[in-house]
Amino acid sequence: MSEKAIVAIMMGSQNDYDKVEPGIKILKDFGVAAEVRVLSAHRTPDQTKEFVLGAEKDGVKVFICAAGMAAHLAGVVASHTTRPVIGLPIASGALNGIDSLYSTVMMPPGIPVATVAVNGAQNAAYLALEILQDQVEGLSDHLKNDRKKMAEKVLWADKNLGK
Repeated sequence: MSEKAIVAIMMGSQNDYDKVEPGIKILKDFGVAAEVRVLSAHRTPDQTKEFVLGAEKDGVKVFICAAGMAAHLAGVVASHTTRPVIGLPIASGALNGIDSLYSTVMMPPGIPVATVAVNGAQNAAYLALEILQDQVEGLSDHLKNDRKKMAEKVLWADKNLGK
């Protein structure tokens, strides 16, 4: 569908990659190109800002930001763009992701971050696809077919329960 990256996936640490990878796979399966980067809101703030501004100019339409603990990456990215930002809290630290969830979801008025569940990379990818569906030819139909397949799996399991 698209060769040029229209989704940017950012993570605060390389350690987050395993939790982000299921979302990357979904975007690939749907033919939506993504650029994946490791950038930190705290350790590389200048490079983070530079990437966001450049990615927006290069045609990125949605940012997915994965971070644990303080989880400020999504908020920092949102402060530099008016494109949709999806926060992906990562389970880490003593609170096992609850701190990440709260840090990601609590944004000031006017700087929104859509937030998915802790380690919810798949839903982050699906949300990005839903945001993009009217901009990428065939994506809306692909999403509808995917939902239909999900429903068929549930109905098959219901029909074959206990057999």
